[in-house]
Amino acid sequence: MVSSFVPKDFKVPDVLETDKFRLRMLRITDVVKDYDAVMTSVDHLQGVFGERSKWPPKDLTFEQDLIDLGWHQKEFQTRSSFAYTVMSPDESQCLGCVYIFPSSRQEFDADVYMWVRKSEFDKGLDPILFKTVKDWIESKWPFKKVSYPGRE
Repeated sequence: MVSSFVPKDFKVPDVLETDKFRLRMLRITDVVKDYDAVMTSVDHLQGVFGERSKWPPKDLTFEQDLIDLGWHQKEFQTRSSFAYTVMSPDESQCLGCVYIFPSSRQEFDADVYMWVRKSEFDKGLDPILFKTVKDWIESKWPFKKVSYPGRE
């Protein structure tokens, strides 16, 4: 079994709400909205996980996205990583995602990645999401040193 990278007694935050978006656990039931966000933003999203990342492929299928969401949901349940969907406040649209992973580098406790769909990036949501998530990680999570690859 994969071990948790947060303390056993740590209460993982369920939600983060602002007037612009709502963060909550990414679930398989989000696949329709997630797939739409990804596929309308493929060119914009490539490289979000690093220069060598091939995600998302232009030929990503709905089924492959469902599998990815199931994987993220299971890892959240086992506390081995945490994927949050970024939804509009009324949950009518997926605006992006936030991922909190154990860092592969010893100098960091966690790596935090995030993305917003192209239409919301163009409206200026990305820097707002980044600042909000960074403040949230600092105030609500147990990590001492966090990396934001591609951002700082």
